Amino acid sequence: MKKKNIIIVCIVAALGIATFAVVKTKSQSSTIEQNYHIEDVDAITKLYLSNKLDVNLLLERVGTGDADTLWLVDGKYAANQPLVDILLETLHDMRIRQHVNRNAVPNVIKNLSANNIKVEVYQKVYFINWFGGKLRLFPSEKLTTTYYVGSETQDNNGTYMFREGDKEPYIVHIPGFRGFLTPRFNPNPPLWRTRKIVHCSVQDLKSVKVEIPQVPEESFEVLRNGETFDLHLLASNMVAPAFDTARVAQLLSSFSNLNFDEYASVVPKVELDTTFSRPPGFVLTVTDMKDRVRSLKTYVKFTDPDLISQLEGNDMADIFDVNRMYAILDNSDTVLIQYYVFDNILQPASYFLGNK
Repeated sequence: MKKKNIIIVCIVAALGIATFAVVKTKSQSSTIEQNYHIEDVDAITKLYLSNKLDVNLLLERVGTGDADTLWLVDGKYAANQPLVDILLETLHDMRIRQHVNRNAVPNVIKNLSANNIKVEVYQKVYFINWFGGKLRLFPSEKLTTTYYVGSETQDNNGTYMFREGDKEPYIVHIPGFRGFLTPRFNPNPPLWRTRKIVHCSVQDLKSVKVEIPQVPEESFEVLRNGETFDLHLLASNMVAPAFDTARVAQLLSSFSNLNFDEYASVVPKVELDTTFSRPPGFVLTVTDMKDRVRSLKTYVKFTDPDLISQLEGNDMADIFDVNRMYAILDNSDTVLIQYYVFDNILQPASYFLGNK
């Protein structure tokens, strides 16, 4: 009888241990799933992204609230804030959709090892963080999480990801979002730089100069004069006695949200040798009331640079890009701008004097 009781006790104990192990495993799995994302994205101070092609990106938080620049790219360029916001939202909203099938784990790990985007998340942490964050002392910056972002799942609605410290990769998604997350972690620096040229209200403008090197008599400058503006003709160094106030008002209001289209990452050599070796079509210089200056030099863009040698034998629309042109911003970056965005700006003085 005693022997039978001992056997029953052993069986009950074994079942208890097994149940505890299952519950503990489920609890750990549930904790991982609940904590896979970054809850406090406002504490993120820095994000470092890199891939296997040695493309690297550093995003650093440098401002808060209404600062002109909230984040910097590689320590020196203002970031594209909406794009940074999407990345932060992704880190906050992403969740584990499911575990990777056990049989598929080796292949997923192999693919992640060969082709991934490494994402390092740095946050402000406090040595003392008591009472639910009400008492915080001794802040420091710390690498808190490292993700390895892989490719999409077969249904294109999940992303293979591995987090340092975990035992296995997971399929990650954003609940309610259809698509995969890999493109949101693109480490290519130009993609993350702001497209802003000037965001300045009329009240904050000091002067706008438009120079036309090939027709200097049409160059002009609109200068603040108290609460109004004067139109200066640069060739004669005279103030225009009268001008079309509606057109000048359109010119000045164009700088409230003036952006370029994209960075010109590759410019064909034939255009470098021809288009950029000639004087620019327009030179735009904008100065605000804080004496901050932005300059833009414009150049035509060809639809097919190989047609330059046949310039006289082709229709203009077949040779020139009628939608976009090149521009050099602050004598540094070559960008693409759209004609319709600049229609109210890149005009000769005669246009603002009321001529046809």
